[in-house]
Amino acid sequence: MSRGISKPPGIKEIAFALSLSIGTVDRALHGRAGINAATKARILEAAAAMEYRPNLAARQLKLNRHLQVGIYLPQHIRSFFEPLREGIRAAAAAVHGIQVKLTFHDYPRLGSSDLAVMKGDAAAHYDAVILSPGNPKKIAAALKRLAQQNTAVVCVATDAPDSPRIASVAIDARMSGGLAAELLGCTLPGPGSVAVLTGDLQTEDHLLKQRGFEATCAALHPSLKLLPAVQTHDQPREAYQATLRLMRKRPRPGGLYVSTANSLPVLEALREAGLLGKIQIVTTDLYGELVPFLRSGDVLATLDQRPFMQGKAAFEAVAAFLLRAETPPAPTRLAPHIIMRSNLPLSRDEPTMHDDFES
Repeated sequence: MSRGISKPPGIKEIAFALSLSIGTVDRALHGRAGINAATKARILEAAAAMEYRPNLAARQLKLNRHLQVGIYLPQHIRSFFEPLREGIRAAAAAVHGIQVKLTFHDYPRLGSSDLAVMKGDAAAHYDAVILSPGNPKKIAAALKRLAQQNTAVVCVATDAPDSPRIASVAIDARMSGGLAAELLGCTLPGPGSVAVLTGDLQTEDHLLKQRGFEATCAALHPSLKLLPAVQTHDQPREAYQATLRLMRKRPRPGGLYVSTANSLPVLEALREAGLLGKIQIVTTDLYGELVPFLRSGDVLATLDQRPFMQGKAAFEAVAAFLLRAETPPAPTRLAPHIIMRSNLPLSRDEPTMHDDFES
């Protein structure tokens, strides 16, 4: 260590300052039993004042193992889940003093074949698992088994609120739905109808967006008639055909909210029907092919779910729990970013290209 730079305080220095044993301080800092609440509070206060930081390298030598994390995410929709994976990798790379091994497992789409992939990987013994539960009820037993094996589970992008997960990270889905309803309500001229094209209402994120949309319409724009939600299961062809059927209704809806990133087939259907620019549209997320629709005004706004930040925060929750014995807040909800034509230049310079549309 260079001369003039003091050594960071450790457990010994805290124990000396408080005239306590090293064992007592160690128990307080690592959340172990055998210490009363008043003494623990005193130690934690002193540690914060002395800017104590745990020596992760020393702990890794003591544990003599890697931190192994299994990640189960859909392949579709890549414009959302690829940045989310990048966020996980970035957060893992920022961990110092311990070797992190990430094992990614893919399955077709949210809620499809995820349980089969998890069962096929049952022999793996991860310290933690990060996943997106498309259908929480279907994978409830698997999540319970992971908890019984002392595997920390973190949900990302959507949630399984009744599961033993230690944390969940997602966009604030109710807020997203409410923002979409308010944007459409403020731009539609007079009474009319609006519709939501979603993925699957068994998915927590999709259900909460629908509820947020319904509640805001009822509270702020009661003159708007809300049509039944259209579930497209994040299938491009299904979304395309459902949009064409919806446009044949009379009276035709004046506004659409696409509550997942599966919006390109919706826009293609509207283009084919000659209705782009004639219907107000709020979409979800930002990707390359969506940018021209925002620039032209054919899409009023998109609500960016910040997938990179979701992935980063999900891994940080794992690290906080396993490396620092901190219980992360559950759930963590990020605020969606509203992107419109006026602030599009301030958005990320190279949005992820969307290559999921199937003709």
